[in-house]
Amino acid sequence: MEMQKIILFANTDWYLFNFRRSLALALQGNGYDVLLVSPPGEYGPRLRSLGLRWRPLWMDRRSVNPLRESALLLRIARLLRQERPALLHNFTIKCAVYGSLAARMARVPARINAVDGLGYVFASSDRKARLLRPVVRKLLRSALHGQSAHLILQNPDDRAAFERFELIEAGRLALIPGAGVDCTRYVPRVARSIAADPRPSVLLAARLLWEKGIAEYAQAARILRGQGRNVRFLLAGTPDPGNPAAVPEATLHEWVKEGLVEWLGHVADMRQLYASVDIVTLPSYYREGVPTSLTEAAACGLPLITTDMPGCREVVTDGEDGLLIPPRDAEALASAIARLLDSPELAKRLGDAARAKALALFDERIVIQRTLEVYRALLARPRGLHVAPA
Repeated sequence: MEMQKIILFANTDWYLFNFRRSLALALQGNGYDVLLVSPPGEYGPRLRSLGLRWRPLWMDRRSVNPLRESALLLRIARLLRQERPALLHNFTIKCAVYGSLAARMARVPARINAVDGLGYVFASSDRKARLLRPVVRKLLRSALHGQSAHLILQNPDDRAAFERFELIEAGRLALIPGAGVDCTRYVPRVARSIAADPRPSVLLAARLLWEKGIAEYAQAARILRGQGRNVRFLLAGTPDPGNPAAVPEATLHEWVKEGLVEWLGHVADMRQLYASVDIVTLPSYYREGVPTSLTEAAACGLPLITTDMPGCREVVTDGEDGLLIPPRDAEALASAIARLLDSPELAKRLGDAARAKALALFDERIVIQRTLEVYRALLARPRGLHVAPA
């Protein structure tokens, strides 16, 4: 029997490598022909080195130029006609819209759209967002419409939002919490070495955007330093070039010079970094899907501090497996950090509970299995298609 082909389409090769390579490898192991598609970058060759097939497709993920976007739609449709997949899996809103429209043009039998919430257009109340909302709503309805389409969301808040805006019909939506974390690799440390630096360490790992709570993190460091506490505040990640919400590098260097944070930049080995810190925080004030930095830290048995925001509260239940604080509240963040530093027993209890939740909900084996179930259900629909051998 000819193998059924599945295409995974994302707006960066970085995303495919860091968050979907395990899914791609699992699909291969289950007898599917897998192709990964994204704009070119340094991670495409790394995907190929794993034995995966990857094709570059140029796109500007921030463009709104009609001519450029029409050309992109035609490029995607041409690629789909060449590859003739049984199923197209799109990640992020732009890929969901363009991939779905191109899939209809190329008569792809089935499509899945996985998005992390509705984003700026639906979350913001500014004039530009309000003007774009009817257009984006119409495009999303078209992308998500049809019995051959399915939507994967990461948290109940996003599901409620999609239902409120009437973007998806009942029965074609699955709730799968994030991309999953390998709980056999992300494990609790035996003991943190304090030989190099005995100071307690706090970590924020994220794209360096204001909405991730970066300013509140620096201010919390300033507050605790003013209280005479000697704490390391580590910041892992890089600014997102071209994103208007990116924290300027000049600001980051000012904080470093002031002694508030230690900016690590891109960190290749996150497991080693988690093993060296005492607390992980994500003081985001933006709708998240299910933040990977929190699920990875949870798998490592670290105490978590995050905000009471969509996505974040799926990982942390306040007082049970972490601490929830209000968004945009540096004082609350500083108080929560101080509380964990002053109570090692509480920090240990919360970290142990976070590990247990990661094993039960966020393990990538669970996430991949649930994703495969969605694939099989779509591919088994009467279209002359058959479920690939598992």
